Amino acid sequence: MTETAPGAALLESHGEVLDTASNALATREYYSRYPESPSPRVYGENAAQDGRSAFEQSRNSAYSPLSDQPSTGTEVGSEVSPYGPALGVRYPELDIEAGVEAARAAMPAWRDAGARIRAAVCVEIIEQINARSHEIANAVMHTSGQPFVMSFQAGGPHAQDRALEAVTAALVEQERVPASVTWEKPTKGDPIRMQKDYRVVPRGLALVIGCNTFPTWNAYPGLFASLATGNPVIVKPHPQAVLPLAITVSIARDVLAKAGFDKALVQLAAEGEPVEGRDGLAKILALHPAVRIIDYTGGPGFGGWLEREAAAEGKLVYTEKAGLNTVVVDSTDNLKGVLGNLAFSFSLYSGQMCTAPQNVYVPADGISTDEGELTYEQFGEKLAGAISAFNADDARAVEILGATVNPDVRERATDVPGLAQRLGGEVILDARPITHPSYPDAVVVVPALIGVDAANLPAYSQECFGPVAFLIRTESTDASLDLLRSTVQEHGAMTASVYSTDEEVLEDAREAAADAGVALSENLTGQIFVNQTAAFSDFHGTGANPAANAAYSDAAFVANRFRIITSRRHV
Repeated sequence: MTETAPGAALLESHGEVLDTASNALATREYYSRYPESPSPRVYGENAAQDGRSAFEQSRNSAYSPLSDQPSTGTEVGSEVSPYGPALGVRYPELDIEAGVEAARAAMPAWRDAGARIRAAVCVEIIEQINARSHEIANAVMHTSGQPFVMSFQAGGPHAQDRALEAVTAALVEQERVPASVTWEKPTKGDPIRMQKDYRVVPRGLALVIGCNTFPTWNAYPGLFASLATGNPVIVKPHPQAVLPLAITVSIARDVLAKAGFDKALVQLAAEGEPVEGRDGLAKILALHPAVRIIDYTGGPGFGGWLEREAAAEGKLVYTEKAGLNTVVVDSTDNLKGVLGNLAFSFSLYSGQMCTAPQNVYVPADGISTDEGELTYEQFGEKLAGAISAFNADDARAVEILGATVNPDVRERATDVPGLAQRLGGEVILDARPITHPSYPDAVVVVPALIGVDAANLPAYSQECFGPVAFLIRTESTDASLDLLRSTVQEHGAMTASVYSTDEEVLEDAREAAADAGVALSENLTGQIFVNQTAAFSDFHGTGANPAANAAYSDAAFVANRFRIITSRRHV
């Protein structure tokens, strides 16, 4: 009896998924495999309670699912929920050298399995992650501060769709070259014939450095792009957002083992308390000679260091950092829709999103609307009123705002007058604190709006992460578009948007966005928001401005993670 190759059964199970996802990637039409509603009709009557119970059982204990990793024998963990309570989860500290050797040993069989089997195994990992979406949602909520529904959607199905997108993009790129061809060169006599075989080989060990705010959504593209292309992966979470990725890694290791592969293909490197005079774990791992690929999401300081220092060591570095997300307001025939859309975009997760708008440019002489001409000051008053009205019901507001995630955000959000004074601006709307009905220790605030003149460039030319936005008075819409172009070229942005009823202005905005290298949203007044993107259709980031050097998930994000080796011989 012929022994079944590792992963072959999963290829049979998930082949149709891969075909459907590949078609969606090619057409860029709507496609989502994983339902975003946490409804019991979708995930089962007991899914919510079971997920909550699983999360609670993880607390105040050692995380046993990863006890079989190479370990120093020490346990680490210091997560404290932005909603107040300490999680108390302890993780095995990875023995780096033993982990690296285990990963190297695991790579040949994974490489030789082939692209389609690797993709099928990755799909099974994502399917198993999806089955535990409620547990992961609780973990995301209590490490990032996101409200629960957002934690479920962004940390669960949306992240899973992005994972599947990365797997699919990787498969498409690996299959662009045939496995084998017979090559013939015509000559005067018999043709020269050769057999040529093309073999995909991985780059080597990959490192994923996670972030605090979106621990799964931002980690999954790099994790699955590297794994699908044959590279073992070490996942290094943010110290305050370990649990969501610990669950992810434990699921991946179980699926790999059941499919006949080595668990060491995916390992978790949780970090202990920082030691004075010693580099952090992310820097130690990034400079390890065995690490060949690095994916990073976070602040520009360490991101820039990776782009300089790690890249200088010959490593592939994919980063997503900070930026000045920009809105240009020129005119509208739906003022209510504009104000509602912007109010939601500012409020969602208290602006703690890499895609949240920050700089809103409005001409000094005002804008034309379906409700009449509005001066800069009047538009500011209406926008402030819309933000306040949107968050007027405290019980509803906390389910949109979530909790502030770190001391820097809290400091800005709780002293907006002081911030405005330091920046030379004026407070149009002060942040309003809200007491969370279930978590009184959480710092929850309604977003603030600060007015500044365009000439005061230092005030708004740095990222002000969190629930503070700037209303910037410009000379004209042309000046606004020039500022969009110049500030994004210099400082980067993940998103830009424009509101105008003038087709010439819209065309100029497209040109400015193309020059700046940033994606543009036009006249969003409904239930699509600038800080949301759709997997398989929207690219997240462009790689064309300083905010990110990569895009989720284009060909460039996956194709350099593997190489093709040719073997040829005469026939």
